[in-house]
Amino acid sequence: MSRPDVAALFVEAAGPYANLPEVLVWDVERDARKYRGPFPVVAHPPCKRWGRYWSGGPSAKQRQQLGNDDGCFAHALWSVRTFKGVIEHPKDSHAWAWFGLPEAPRLSFGWGNPDRYGGRSCTVVQGRYGHAARKATWLYAVLAVFPALDWGDMKGVRLEDGFHSSKERKAARAAGVKPVKRISKDQRLHTPEPFRDALLSMARSGCAS
Repeated sequence: MSRPDVAALFVEAAGPYANLPEVLVWDVERDARKYRGPFPVVAHPPCKRWGRYWSGGPSAKQRQQLGNDDGCFAHALWSVRTFKGVIEHPKDSHAWAWFGLPEAPRLSFGWGNPDRYGGRSCTVVQGRYGHAARKATWLYAVLAVFPALDWGDMKGVRLEDGFHSSKERKAARAAGVKPVKRISKDQRLHTPEPFRDALLSMARSGCAS
């Protein structure tokens, strides 16, 4: 029986990392903020308070605070810098500027320049790995070897319908604008298995000599 050699942090208990004997799954109930090693990590910290609508959006009844994720991203960053591995977040995540992470180059430019921890950033499109949408993504990794990834671009189903509020959406519908097909929330959050495997391979290479 395989022994764990990678920890998957902030992931779904029944998600794509489940039932992999070589992966320790740290889901919401287990609380990945308690992870203390010793394995390299693949981290998917919550992105809700770091994205485009971090405040809750124009229709939100209560404005949220930028970066208020209960320390999840900070712990993911500490884990990657301490035990090696990789963090995945949506492209243009405010967490990069907040934590002073190195800039992620444009697609096809590969890995950017390292920071003082040896960490580098890059931009990938998960659609190239089987996602239903384009889903542009930023990675920050601290590794012994930085692999070449699929740096290509693509067109795909949109993650959102392009409206900024329910009021704007209703007005467009009243004006005869046809609905734009959207993928479900579960589909948006899904990590394709080929992309999962690429992230796991990166984490394992983190401690390679």
